[in-house]
Order: sequence, then C-alpha cells, then structure tokens
Amino acid sequence: MTKKDQQLPRKIFVLDTSVILYDHDAINSFQEHDVAVPALVLEELDNFKSGNDTRNFEARNFIRIIDKASKNNLLNTWFTLNKKSLGKFKIQIEEVPSQQNAETLFSHGKFDNRILNSALVLKEENPNHKVILVAKDICLRLKAKALGLHAEDYETGKVKNVEELYSGKTIVNNFEIAAFEQLKKEYAISAAALNLPCKHANHFYILKNKRKEIAAFYSINNNLLKQVKKEAVFGIKPRNAEQSFAIEALLSPEIKLVTIQGNAGTGKTLLALASALAQRREYRQIYITRPIVPLSNKDIGFLPGDVKSKVDPYMAPIWDNLKFIREQFANEEKTQLKIDELVRTEKIEIAPLAFIRGRTLNKIFFIIDEAQNLTPHEIKTIISRAGEDTKIVFTGDIYQIDTPYLDSESNGLSYLIENAKNHPLYAHITLQKGERSELADLATALL
Repeated sequence: MTKKDQQLPRKIFVLDTSVILYDHDAINSFQEHDVAVPALVLEELDNFKSGNDTRNFEARNFIRIIDKASKNNLLNTWFTLNKKSLGKFKIQIEEVPSQQNAETLFSHGKFDNRILNSALVLKEENPNHKVILVAKDICLRLKAKALGLHAEDYETGKVKNVEELYSGKTIVNNFEIAAFEQLKKEYAISAAALNLPCKHANHFYILKNKRKEIAAFYSINNNLLKQVKKEAVFGIKPRNAEQSFAIEALLSPEIKLVTIQGNAGTGKTLLALASALAQRREYRQIYITRPIVPLSNKDIGFLPGDVKSKVDPYMAPIWDNLKFIREQFANEEKTQLKIDELVRTEKIEIAPLAFIRGRTLNKIFFIIDEAQNLTPHEIKTIISRAGEDTKIVFTGDIYQIDTPYLDSESNGLSYLIENAKNHPLYAHITLQKGERSELADLATALL
C-alpha cells in the first residue's frame, strides 16, 4: 500500500448473510478496510447453525470466529479481529436511519430491508468513509443502489474472464510430419523437442497434418505424448474425441483429480460412471453424489415420505445413467447381475452429498455431479478429505446453476478448473458436442 493509499479513509464493508454462508472467513478478505456485520445477520445465521449442509458449516464456523474475537472485546464497538487484521470489525446494532428508510420505501419487517437500514445508519455515522454493502443477493444489491448505497458482489474466489476458462484441449494445425508419423506408428513419443502449447500441464490435443488428425494426451509427469483412441469403457463407446479425452483422464492411474465441464447431454456423468465401473476392482467403493438444491427454495424436509423418498428425485439422473449402462449388457446376464450386486452390497453408493459427509475417503472412486452448484469452499473441503488411492471426479455445467447466490464466475467448479489446471495430478476436459439426441442438440443450439 502506497503513502497516498494510506492517507485515504478506510472503506467500510457491510456483509450480508449470503456472503457469510458462501465464505465464513469473508470478514478477513478486505485487507486494510473495516468490516461491519448487521446484528440481524447473526439472527439469520442462528437459523442456519444446525444441519449438515455446507451453509450450516459456514454459519457455525463464522459464529465460532466471532465468539473467539469477543472474549476480550465488546462487539458493538470497532475492534481488531486478530493480529493479522489491518482493518477493524464490529456488529452493527442500530438500524433506524434518520433520513432514507428502506422499510418505508420497500416493505416493513423484511430482514433484507433491515440489513439495508443498518448500512444506511453506518453511512450516516461515517460521512467521510465509503460504505459498501457486500451481498451475493443481486436483488439486495439493486435495492441498495436505489437507496444511494454502494453495493457489490463478494469477489473472493471469483474467476475472471470465464469465457476463456481452461478447456483442457488445443487444436494444433500443421503438426510436424515426422512426429505425426512417429506417434501414429509408436503410440507414444517423447514431447521434449516438440513445439506444443500448454506443456506446463496435463493436456489434450487434436494434432492435424494435411487431411489427417490424431487425438493425443500430453502427460507432464513423464513428458510423453501418446495417442488417445476411441475405445469403449464398460459398454460405453465415445462418440467424439472429447469423450475419448474424458475417458483417458478417468482411466489414467496418474491422474487423481478430474473435472469434466459441458452442456447437458454431452455425457459427463455417464462417462464418469462407466469409467468407475471399469475400475471397480481397484477401489474399495464407488461414491456417486450430487448437491441437493431445494425445489422452490424449500428444504427437502418439506417433501413427503422418509429420507429415501425425499432424496430419490434428486438422485434420479444418476440412477438413469446406471440403468443405461446396465442396458448395454442386455445379452450378458452375468454382467447385469454383477451391477445389481454392486448396488445391493453398497459397493456402488448413490447418495446426496450431505449424506456422505464424515465418510473416510480412502481408496474411493468419488464422482460429484452438478459440481457447479458448489462453492469454492465446498470443493476445497471435499478434495481435502481424500485419502490414499482415492480418485475424485467433478462434473457439471458452469452455465446451468440452480443456487441463487452462485454464477458462472463464483461457483466452485470454475474456481477449481482455474486454480488446478497446472497441477500434475489434475486433468480437465470441456465437452462441447451434445450426444443425447438431435432434439436435445436443437434445444442447446437454438433455444
């Protein structure tokens, strides 16, 4: 920070509940600036502190941070959170501004409007400071701006220029003839002397020479470039080069972390599940899961029936993929019975993500579907639980997000792709060509 910056007044960032449920450590993300949390946010967090969802963990962790900080401080006055903090923190109690009143303009008693009023009070109390409301809730930010309050999204963990997000694949035109013929003949060659882009990561290539082309994979671990052939995996045959790339990553023993991004119908979950079944003897168990995104903003507790009845609708797409794989062996009753046995003995377990929390992830093939509905912190938590000989696969579409406080830039799948792309244990491929049906392709292309 320059001397000029030090002379400028600190900003005051006011955090909405949505920010804390996204990142419990958000209060430490504003460098030298001050951070205030409206008292009403604590009341909202109190409603989230019980449960096994990630938002419940975030709420509890934030409450613990504030509890620890309050041992030697009163929360309603500015104080330094810890030795590393450059700014100060407080719980904002007062929520009745003397001028503009959000409850008068919008509606009385709504928590969002009372949080707006807390920010307005801070603005009145600190005329020489820029007060900024930070919220993942777009509508709340719009209302703040309508009241003359500065408002912005929480930027920590966001991926910039998501349109240029790492795809895992490069097309190389006019590839060297000698290397092309050698690769075609020998299957794998040293890439040390080859002029290939992206040699700092495990990466896939479409190598073209005249009218011929070869699909290939470069391994940063051994500096080898090898052919990737369209070979079936557990009854599922790849229909394009991208799907072959996905299978290569999923079957490679040196790759422990895989992400597959793509539109609906590109085969992400199907390929991951088929690859897991092909390697079932190498793993203690296969977990397939997805985060539950409540329908119409209602928790699954509102649904009728027991726990299994409540979660089955969310897991149906995974069961559909397993059924499709089973149907590929219509003439092989032994294989069909084996798949049934794997499910019956829970060698294959299909369950919501919250149900798998706390499990030991040793020697597990772990597939997380719809990973775009996870936060960066959730992604980190899942990966950090991996034990020895475990492989983790995240699949999803960063443009089809079902949670209200995530987008293509802030979701965990984008965050993982951007930050893991150069790691030797990681591989990624973006699937672009839909293979579900001509009608599904029409919907993706035109509607």
